Amino acid sequence: MPLYKIIRPNAATQILIWKITEPFSELNQQIVLNVNNQNRLDGMKSEMHQRAFLSVRKALQQAGYTDFDLYYDTFGKPHLHDGKHISITHSHEFSAIIISTETVGIDIELQRNKIIKIAHKFCDSEFQFLDMDSEEYIRKLTVIWGAKEAIFKIRNEKRISFKDHINVHSFELNTKQNKAKLHFNNVLKNFNIHFEEIEDFTLVYAFEK
Repeated sequence: MPLYKIIRPNAATQILIWKITEPFSELNQQIVLNVNNQNRLDGMKSEMHQRAFLSVRKALQQAGYTDFDLYYDTFGKPHLHDGKHISITHSHEFSAIIISTETVGIDIELQRNKIIKIAHKFCDSEFQFLDMDSEEYIRKLTVIWGAKEAIFKIRNEKRISFKDHINVHSFELNTKQNKAKLHFNNVLKNFNIHFEEIEDFTLVYAFEK
């Protein structure tokens, strides 16, 4: 399947979502990679990861870029040569990219029951507004995880703890937005969070204020 959806949160930002239904051979024929990324692709043992990697490049093409416009810093964070901010995510059959002149991060997650078992590892203050008996519990946990992952991608500092350093404010699913803050190494940053559900997945993206 080609491009699944385009979201334009504002004039400076576009999100491109790809549903990965193509076989590896089809994707591989349509993408030309730079040397470093070709080596990365060749080193992947999972075909699912290979297809996700290539689908991101298909989304880049839709946005008017090629793999040669993309590079990674020493911490593994993606950048565009034209100076715009980019963040990348994939989960199972979906991949997505966000491109903006603003500082942004993105994450997509499959909604799964297993998130309940690890909630204590990434939530702390959030338990004050979460209702464990609610039918929305898994969906809200997935938003919280996605928000923290998106913020982590923006800051890209490996010692950041989702539980201890990133706080997601109370929210309702029907609002499709909320706020969060990061307090780490004497730095306090605030973020606007947006989210939406796509099939059984939750897409979350963050703007640094």
